[in-house]
Amino acid sequence: METTNGNRVEHDLLGKRELPVDALYGIQTLRGIENFSISHFKLNQYPLFINGLAYTKWAAAEANHQLGLLTDEQFEGIKAACEDILAGKYHDQFPVDMIQGGAGTSTNMNANEVIANVALLHMGHRPGEYEYCSSHDHVNRSQSTNDAYPTAIHMGLYASHLKMLPHFRNLIDAFRKKGEEFAHIIKMGRTQLEDAVPMTLGQTFYGFASILENEIVHLNEAAADFLTVNLGATAIGTGICSEPGYAEKSVEALARITGWNVVLAEDWVGATSDTSCMVGYMSALKRVAIKLSKISNDLRLLASGPRCGLGEINLPARQPGSSIMPGKVNPVIPEVISQIAFKVIGNELCTTMAGEASQMELNAMEPVMAQCSFESIDLMINAFDTLRTLCVEGITANEDKCIEEVHNSIGIVTALNPYIGYDHSTNIAKKALETGRSVYDLVLEEGILTKEDLDTILDPKNMVRPVKLDIHAKC
Repeated sequence: METTNGNRVEHDLLGKRELPVDALYGIQTLRGIENFSISHFKLNQYPLFINGLAYTKWAAAEANHQLGLLTDEQFEGIKAACEDILAGKYHDQFPVDMIQGGAGTSTNMNANEVIANVALLHMGHRPGEYEYCSSHDHVNRSQSTNDAYPTAIHMGLYASHLKMLPHFRNLIDAFRKKGEEFAHIIKMGRTQLEDAVPMTLGQTFYGFASILENEIVHLNEAAADFLTVNLGATAIGTGICSEPGYAEKSVEALARITGWNVVLAEDWVGATSDTSCMVGYMSALKRVAIKLSKISNDLRLLASGPRCGLGEINLPARQPGSSIMPGKVNPVIPEVISQIAFKVIGNELCTTMAGEASQMELNAMEPVMAQCSFESIDLMINAFDTLRTLCVEGITANEDKCIEEVHNSIGIVTALNPYIGYDHSTNIAKKALETGRSVYDLVLEEGILTKEDLDTILDPKNMVRPVKLDIHAKC
């Protein structure tokens, strides 16, 4: 190993560069750092992606070892290095920008170099003594960036999906619990922001839970696509530079190491340029984001006021809402959730456009797709937890306000429609609008229904579900 001025000297196609003697990454990582100072999104911010790289390199090493392409010592060193990384060690040695040219080569080489140098430590050598374990000839054996990198992305995103689901389910459960808590509270439903028909506040929150829960199946279906990989396809899908049986052995090892049902793509050429699994997953995540924003909008409307708005619920007060208006408290949690949703929706569009940009046998835009996907899952985890703990769990109902609005609403006339007819219902509604009087009082005043029958029709349990009542109007 060449050294100068206390630094380690490494060389590549473009020449020589100095690195700190104990650095665990090498010259190609250094070039990636210098060339792609693009964003604040660094590889070491996404530990599950780094784990995906470790899974992939471990599986590749196992297949190469079985084929006699790695010595026992080299394989054990690479395996130990990957195990260290999966245990959370050395993640600080992955400093490259997630957004990069080269279709992920800087990321792949960052992993190769770190794993090689950690393997060398396990083998009793110093970082940079690549004659014993090389980042290219041993860690990257039988691979190209074009199969190792997307395989690592798939593994990292599938792990991220599994991590996200419990947070999502906890939010759904929180809405369902509020549905149970508010099941007895009658309120007005609204369509197009106009009074519609009565419902319970519990039905509102059950609705929130159900529309979110419906998305789990879509997310799972989209995530399942990540388990099909092109490992062994190498550069363009022909498997060049690998031996017969390598692809099958590496994917079998990957499935065993991860415990997931990982399978090899049937057509390697097609799979190498196809990034539609990320497009599909981001589309499924966008559906969730849209629903989260819709729910956040509804929470803000239901809590608006508190005196000059709907004011049917109270959101937990989280911070003073104005530097000039004393006493004002804003719905800051639903507001930030909608902004997260907008960001995820934007990331989905970026992923879609990058997926469309695939050319010939490779999609060089895959790095930004990976960044958008990993970032969006992290954002959604934070959104689920923030909305649940800082908002939903602390929501209370203004029961009297809800019932008062039902009694004063023109909308309850709809509940009378089956008994007094559409024309009479219209006339009552018109008079209520013109006079400001309640539908309830006008129906009694005109003798259309007895008070007993009217109370039966307007009983909350009879207005929020299909019923058949034996009531006959006097009209």
